[in-house]
Amino acid sequence: MRGFGIGALIALVSASAGAQQWTSWRGENRDAKVTFAVPSSWPKALEKGWSVEVGTGHATPALLDGKLYVHARQGDDEVALCLDAATGKTLWRDAYPVSYTMDPTATEHGKGPKSSVALSDGKMVTFGITGVMTCYETKDGTKVWRRDFLEEFKATCPQYGVAMSPLVEKGVVYAHIGGDKKGAIVALDLATGKAKWRWDGDGPGYSSPIIRTIGGRRQLITQTQFYAVGLAPEDGSVLWQLEYKTNYDQNSVSPVVYGNTVVMSGFQLGTTAHDVTGDEAKLVWDTSKVSMYMSTPIVKGDLVYGFSQKRRGQFFCLDAKTGDVVWRGDGRQGENAALVDAGDVFLAVTTESELVAFKATDEDYAELARYEVAETPIWAHPVVAGKRIFIKDENHLTEWKLP
Repeated sequence: MRGFGIGALIALVSASAGAQQWTSWRGENRDAKVTFAVPSSWPKALEKGWSVEVGTGHATPALLDGKLYVHARQGDDEVALCLDAATGKTLWRDAYPVSYTMDPTATEHGKGPKSSVALSDGKMVTFGITGVMTCYETKDGTKVWRRDFLEEFKATCPQYGVAMSPLVEKGVVYAHIGGDKKGAIVALDLATGKAKWRWDGDGPGYSSPIIRTIGGRRQLITQTQFYAVGLAPEDGSVLWQLEYKTNYDQNSVSPVVYGNTVVMSGFQLGTTAHDVTGDEAKLVWDTSKVSMYMSTPIVKGDLVYGFSQKRRGQFFCLDAKTGDVVWRGDGRQGENAALVDAGDVFLAVTTESELVAFKATDEDYAELARYEVAETPIWAHPVVAGKRIFIKDENHLTEWKLP
């Protein structure tokens, strides 16, 4: 190991360990960044490993310490599963009945769940399509607590069902509960499920919150049914609030942060950046050339990469400082794509059942590989672990391998 210093060895071990963790929606830091060894040459096809029928739903599984944690629907039940990531074998399972009547305009999306799993401090938190939230012990699936919020709200989910993925940090679960025009962003104690604070300012949308420090202030940032808001994670006080409405009340793109600005998009609204260092959100730039529907973008350096709804789906790159378009790829890529930042490349799965790899570049869209990895649309993010990629499609969770 001559020439290979201790520091480099530690970095390698840390990178390897980081690649094995995907503990929340869009990963450990909710920024869709993963550690990935880019192949020197991409194979013609991926090697298919194990595949398990886990149930329907759009929820992205979580990965920690060689185990996959899944939330899905099997028949009339929502189920929580723990699988051995090496074999796909079920280690534990819990099920509870959930009756759900779908909105006729959203039948293609199925009866959920759509909210992704969160892992923290030996606990697993799930949020079902009707608003049932459950906390489990990750070691054996023991139920710690369960809440349905029926005593607080007449409707416990928005029109198209719960899609917001809870955020867990420092022993607190942050979530948006309730239904049409009446709901609350709440902070719940992870150990007990009891509320620490609540903000009753609006009903839930379909985006998921993040916590970031901007201008020296920690902020819980999300889109609600009719607003974008920044709240203090400690007590729920409003730091800033901005009216943000989309057609059909479909706020489903989660905000991302670049410097002191929050970058937002919504159905047919284009893309904007607002400075949120003060008590008002001040517009920095606005572009109509890129608009996102359900896919949340990724900030990388001074660039924003993502998937626009225009031209029936196209990958794009924007200048994060100005909002200028750097490049846009070909159209007709699908209704949605879920992206991860894999270093020198981006990996994306699409509703066309494909895994796409393209360069992280500011020159032009440069596709490296494209693989068919399912027989049904894919809405969940790919979960990357070294040379393995776990794909959740409509019904199955499948392991795919790079050489």
